[in-house]
Amino acid sequence: MIIRDSVFLALRAITAHRLRSFLTLSGIAVGIAAVILLTSIGEGIHRFVLAEFSQFGTNVIGISPGKVKVGGGPPSGLPTAVRPLTIDDAQALERIPQVVGVVPTAWGNAEVAARGRTRRTTIYGVSAAATRVFNMQVRVGQFLPPEELAQARALVVLGPTLKRELFGSDNALGAKVRIGGLQFRVIGVLESKGQFIGIDLDDTAFIPAARALELFNREGLSEINLSYAEGAAIAPVVAAVKNILGAKHGREDFTVTTQEEMLRTLSNILDILTMAVAALGSISLLVGSVGIVTIMTIAVAERTNEVGLMVALGAQRRTILSLFLGEAVVLAVLGGLSGLLLGLGLAQALRFAVPALPVHTPIDYAVLAVVASALIGLVAGVLPANRASRLDPVEALRAE
Repeated sequence: MIIRDSVFLALRAITAHRLRSFLTLSGIAVGIAAVILLTSIGEGIHRFVLAEFSQFGTNVIGISPGKVKVGGGPPSGLPTAVRPLTIDDAQALERIPQVVGVVPTAWGNAEVAARGRTRRTTIYGVSAAATRVFNMQVRVGQFLPPEELAQARALVVLGPTLKRELFGSDNALGAKVRIGGLQFRVIGVLESKGQFIGIDLDDTAFIPAARALELFNREGLSEINLSYAEGAAIAPVVAAVKNILGAKHGREDFTVTTQEEMLRTLSNILDILTMAVAALGSISLLVGSVGIVTIMTIAVAERTNEVGLMVALGAQRRTILSLFLGEAVVLAVLGGLSGLLLGLGLAQALRFAVPALPVHTPIDYAVLAVVASALIGLVAGVLPANRASRLDPVEALRAE
């Protein structure tokens, strides 16, 4: 029997019992729609979180003081000292060929006062390379000049939220602000970076790193961040960082963390969460498969005499088997396509209803859902189809 005839007979059998077929089809459709909707939300959150972390740059390497390691046995009792990271260390890393920007960073919390207004916020001590390394843009004025790493004049660049809270709509360029016990002159205002995991990235101020060390009374930097050229291999850059700082410190008393490693780990975690969400939605498919088994079992019982007549006329058992399997598969695929359309529609409706909720439908999951529906129909139809193909033709013809 050709495939066209099999599909035609399957569709005729399905339309002969419209309500029963519709209810079974709905079970598959709801399951597929649940999978599509949940994976769309999961994939949307996945992309949103990665984009949030990537807005600071993807080719970034961070160096922090202290070596992160795991050891065993009792403590030796010998004192250990961690040499602080310095501005000289940061300048030494600029000699690495693939490095395009190095930012010595010292940060802390302090009160910022101007025009009778006071606001406590985060202060970052950085260098001129911060705009290149962290993908920052200046809206008005300029960022810290390159020479400020050595001269460390009392200059400050404000985030837009901090500027608005202190100066309102007035021009802040050239104004004096007091940070902690030091006075600074405003030379620029940054473009908005928005929110990051609930933190306002615009409620900040940037001053020269040497001034930050003085402001917070510290001997060493909080960290050093550097960016390397696009397309450059990361392993040689990390090795060069360890060689240069290891030679300056006498040992490796610092920790190197790459943005690539962080994003890969985060992506793996989010992939697992997306698959877990999809698995929860797939539970609904089990209900649909039970429905197919039920309707096909009833169909075999109702069409016993029809099967007997087909066998008596010379139909082979594999033909009967393929007929009932085809009916189950067609029923499941129709349910899968209906569920796919329903899931995509709900995902789009959710995107318009809640713009803040990231929703993205992965094409591979959508195709996989339809394929899964066909497989469910195939597996669920095996037992009833096999039972139909094994009916005794004489007994089947006697059935009422």
